[in-house]
Amino acid sequence: MADNDSVLTAARDWAGAPLALATVTSTWGSAPRPRGSHMLVHEDGRFEGSVSGGCVESDILATAAEVVAGAPFALKRYGVADAAAWEVGLPCGGEIEVMVQRVDAENFDPALFDAIEAANAEGQAVTLTTDLTSGRTQVGEGDGFVNRYDPPRRLLIVGAVQIAQGLAGMARELGIATTVIDPRARFLTEERFPGVTLDDRWPDEALAALKPDAATAVVTLSHDIKIDDPALIEALRSPAAYVGALGSRRSHAARLERLATVGFAPADLDRIDGPVGLDIGAIGPSEIALSIAAAMVRSFHAR
Repeated sequence: MADNDSVLTAARDWAGAPLALATVTSTWGSAPRPRGSHMLVHEDGRFEGSVSGGCVESDILATAAEVVAGAPFALKRYGVADAAAWEVGLPCGGEIEVMVQRVDAENFDPALFDAIEAANAEGQAVTLTTDLTSGRTQVGEGDGFVNRYDPPRRLLIVGAVQIAQGLAGMARELGIATTVIDPRARFLTEERFPGVTLDDRWPDEALAALKPDAATAVVTLSHDIKIDDPALIEALRSPAAYVGALGSRRSHAARLERLATVGFAPADLDRIDGPVGLDIGAIGPSEIALSIAAAMVRSFHAR
């Protein structure tokens, strides 16, 4: 999964200016950035995003400047066996292929940025295909380089407890937009959750409004049936990528019995990761938060 949110933001801010778009089309071995990663280059030399984490950006910037000035679409390959790769700093053992195209109606139409953002705002993915001979990109899946743009990943944490503090911090570092939901005002404070969206509605009301989609994880941590169960009911009614619930095996078994009485089938209940998180022998809030973050990321990638 390539994180291109900052590139989409830059495309909106730089709309109308001459631009070039660099994209990782293939990777081999220990490549620093995943396939589909973008770097947007402005005519004045500013850029946003990355295709190699800094390894080949200087060379790509030079190529982008040529493309913006009128040079044709370019497809470049870098690897440790290439002298040019060593010069630009790609000694990691991998290889990457990067295409550089002008942002215009004949190559990467600026309207495509709008199409990606519009679909993502609705929680939908959009697929673009680029002809690697002409450099022209169109909506839909076809012959050529196919890039899928999934909606931004979200995490909805129910229960503003200590584990939630660690999990929210990890999610922030992973670029996952996080909302902490808890109707208890003493728990839900900016001091305890800096830089995180706070929602003091009851969880079922909050989730109904936030509409978890296939790029959303929902994790209940409050240990309070009145708070966790309504959230899980709403989460199971959604296409959320990950649904996790804190608690022991005994409490989780009781939870499943309660939810079954509401009408959920065994297949629905199997979606709940409980006890929540990967089994890493976690001890204490921080390690439990780590196990939850790992399970959540695994589910995102599985989707």
